Amino acid sequence: MSLPFRAIAVFHAVARNGSLTKAADELFVTTSAVSQQIQNLEAHLGTTLLTKAGRGIVLTEAGERYFEMIADEVERISEATQRIRGFRSRSVLVVRSTPSLATKWLRPRLGRFLDANPDVELRLNGTNEPTDFSREAVDIEIRHGEGRWPGLFVEGLAEESFLPVCSPSLAASGSMTAADVSRHRLIYSFKSQVQWPQWFSLAGVPPAEESRRVLFDRSHMSVDAAAEGMGIALESTLMMWRELCAGTLICPVEAPPPIKLTTQWIVCPLEHLNKRKVKTFIDWLRVEKQDWQDQIGALGLPTTV
Repeated sequence: MSLPFRAIAVFHAVARNGSLTKAADELFVTTSAVSQQIQNLEAHLGTTLLTKAGRGIVLTEAGERYFEMIADEVERISEATQRIRGFRSRSVLVVRSTPSLATKWLRPRLGRFLDANPDVELRLNGTNEPTDFSREAVDIEIRHGEGRWPGLFVEGLAEESFLPVCSPSLAASGSMTAADVSRHRLIYSFKSQVQWPQWFSLAGVPPAEESRRVLFDRSHMSVDAAAEGMGIALESTLMMWRELCAGTLICPVEAPPPIKLTTQWIVCPLEHLNKRKVKTFIDWLRVEKQDWQDQIGALGLPTTV
């Protein structure tokens, strides 16, 4: 029995995109042509692969199983076809991230991802605006917030520790008590989920009534200002790992109150997990998370012992 290869390729595009319309656009055919190919494949298999859900479609249980079985093989056939034609196919991966995470954590690590995936062309968009995946051509986002976005795939990037930090030219590591901190200029990142009043409360110390301060709306600006000796910042180890490893930032407080939480989240529509490039990027993020945790753990910071 001959296999309906065209119908299989069309089903793969529909399942990967989670949409008949998007699959049609990708394949340069009409939506009705896509629907006809799906019907042909369902007749060939003797089972229903797609069902309506509101205005869209979702895979049936049989459709999910079938896609899992064919996805890697179809992508390997596609890649082999491109190679035999004499060129390497390039897959564009669009990633959105907050500016501070993009600058301080993601961009310095991207070389390893690109070296391991030479066929991927990556586009990194730094913004605090959450992605409207129904309107914007973004594959995956690392979003700042509390992780509550129903209907999307959501996974915490990493648990962060928030520490008071400053340049070693301002104070030595572990040379202050919590009460000493308010005597210095305090650097605020006012979009951060952890603020100085919360830190002083946890430390059991009332903040000075007239403390000096400077305020920034981006964490990467606060980190840079602290490293330049402007004052003491309260920042996440996720944002300042390079400065901590290089010794340009230190924790001047001997026993700071431990503050740990997750503020950065890997987010995308569930159907994007069917895209090989998205799965590859998420797997890479998980490896980089472990590498970052190992680096931070080796520093012996107050909240990691």
